[in-house]
Amino acid sequence: MKKETMLDYLDKQIDKQLSEFDTAIDWDTRNHTIELMVRLFAENNAGEAIDDSEGISSQEEIIEFEDGILFFNTEKGKQEPNPEDFLAVIPFDGKKGISKAVIDSVLVYLNDVLTDGLDDLLEFLNNPDKEFFELIWDEEEYKNILKQAGTDLEIYLPYPSY
Repeated sequence: MKKETMLDYLDKQIDKQLSEFDTAIDWDTRNHTIELMVRLFAENNAGEAIDDSEGISSQEEIIEFEDGILFFNTEKGKQEPNPEDFLAVIPFDGKKGISKAVIDSVLVYLNDVLTDGLDDLLEFLNNPDKEFFELIWDEEEYKNILKQAGTDLEIYLPYPSY
């Protein structure tokens, strides 16, 4: 029987914990990273012109906001990814992989972030005084959730072989 990998477990848990949100997984075998991309959608009923982070303006009826969490291999010797490019950057331990508790905690907290984020996105679209929208990842809040994991911190899921 094939041993469950961090990618298998992540995919399975996303289906359980983030089923209300649009998600995708991008496994970059060359750079030994796994990106969990999330998208929020909201109606732009007023047809307001909205500028994205790159200054591109849109008046689309449906606004799509995308962000991601990057799981990266600390043993590959490459420079750590720029945290500004992602909602969160989560390291894992080479072939050893990552603990179940880390994945579970990331997804529990991400669900909270996305739920709050969707409310904030709707407020942004409906409140002309709100100048920008972004998802907020509070590292301390995430670590508090992770502290509650207990013994699951010792159960590791290996990095997938290709």
